[in-house]
Amino acid sequence: MVKLTKIYTRGGDKGKTSLGNGSRVSKDDARVEAYGDVDELNAIIGIARLHSDGSADVMLGRIQNDLFDLGADLCTPEEKDPKYPPLRIATEQVVRLETEIDSLNSELSSLNSFILPGGAAISAHLHHARTVCRRAERRMVSLAEIENINYTSIGYINRLSDFLFVLGRYLNEKGAKDVLWVPGANR
Repeated sequence: MVKLTKIYTRGGDKGKTSLGNGSRVSKDDARVEAYGDVDELNAIIGIARLHSDGSADVMLGRIQNDLFDLGADLCTPEEKDPKYPPLRIATEQVVRLETEIDSLNSELSSLNSFILPGGAAISAHLHHARTVCRRAERRMVSLAEIENINYTSIGYINRLSDFLFVLGRYLNEKGAKDVLWVPGANR
């Protein structure tokens, strides 16, 4: 369990930060960029939750907790025989998202156009979260090209962007309030 008694340490005043294994890296390290985007995504979901209730709020709350798990996963480099086993995203977390996507999507009509972010406030925030989720995914893929990471984490973030899209549609009165793209409408 984490216990924070002091918020500032001055340890990062020269542009370095500690990873989960205690090693120090630059604050613009690819690993820090990846979990920083995950942190931003979590904050946006927190804003979306100001407009949610019921099962949607429960799902988003679970996802916020998962995103802290993902941050812990990303901030701890893979190493042989670690002193403490690191927290890693598990396949069960990906499967849960898939199950929720399938359940929500079963109540939506098929799309004949792309959707513009909008409709209900929560849907707009979820579309915003989806775009940050995709950025976090790109950062994680970039990290995976230079360091070993838990590939289940990439599956999780990829599925999460799909979940955010589907939940955004679902909370737009099951797609009735989706704002559809009209190609070339303003020519």
